[in-house]
Amino acid sequence: MLPDGVRVLERGWLSSNNILLTGRAGPALVDSGYLSQAPQTLALVAHALGGARLARLVNTHCHSDHMGGNAALQRAHGCRTSIPAGEAPLVEGWDEDALLLAYADQRAEPFRIDDTFAPGDVLPLGDLEWQVIAAPGHDPHATMLYAPAERILISGDALWENGFGIIFGALAGDATAFADTRATLEAIARLDVRTVIPGHGRVFTDAGAALERSFARLAGYEQDVGRVARHCAKVMLSFALLERRAMPLAEVEGYVTRVPILRDINARHLGMTPQAFAQWLVADLERAGAVERRGGELVPRGA
Repeated sequence: MLPDGVRVLERGWLSSNNILLTGRAGPALVDSGYLSQAPQTLALVAHALGGARLARLVNTHCHSDHMGGNAALQRAHGCRTSIPAGEAPLVEGWDEDALLLAYADQRAEPFRIDDTFAPGDVLPLGDLEWQVIAAPGHDPHATMLYAPAERILISGDALWENGFGIIFGALAGDATAFADTRATLEAIARLDVRTVIPGHGRVFTDAGAALERSFARLAGYEQDVGRVARHCAKVMLSFALLERRAMPLAEVEGYVTRVPILRDINARHLGMTPQAFAQWLVADLERAGAVERRGGELVPRGA
């Protein structure tokens, strides 16, 4: 599905996929994964490069699971680092709430910005030229990269095989968040795409079917923002469990009360007591097969 010089290091849900692009422009990596998995990112990149140095690092957007390995890669390779222009003020000021770090109980290490790019720019990465396309919705400053010569779309969290990233703006009352998400999906539909490299999950070729599923999901969210809230709450707790590997069941209620994004989701959209909120989260994630109880602890399934 991919030409020589385009290699996907498929990760999981804690770390985004890393896309390694090699060729005449020098080795470049798109997105760097989560902070706690930075050693694994370094090892994967070193193995893939066979001892060569990474020349450039690019982020589709600056959420923790996409830029958490930036600082480690900079130290190891001295790579030039480029991010979307809209993210630069947040990173330069290291606004942990706007970057959804402290606000969502996630971590990242400050890193150096060498330059920025914006929708409409063309980035030479590897042997291909990649058009920068705006992808607001999941993140207002997010971007995608499209190589028309090979009809490849690096979609970040704008399109996965079965959905897209959380629409955080809708939870905060941003009246444009749903429309922005729809506009991003429509922009993808206008492209001639043969292969999609998503931010999470496997590479896939049926962009049309993925878009159909995403438009249907978005329509449901537009009818009931509570669906976004419930989905986000489950994702936030699941992410925390993936990082920690386990959480005592007795601590879940305190966790959902302490973490600002979970506390706000409940207060604004769900209206449960902290105890009921915690019990619902655990039960729903169990029902979905995402977590299980082991000796008084809640663990992600498969851990």
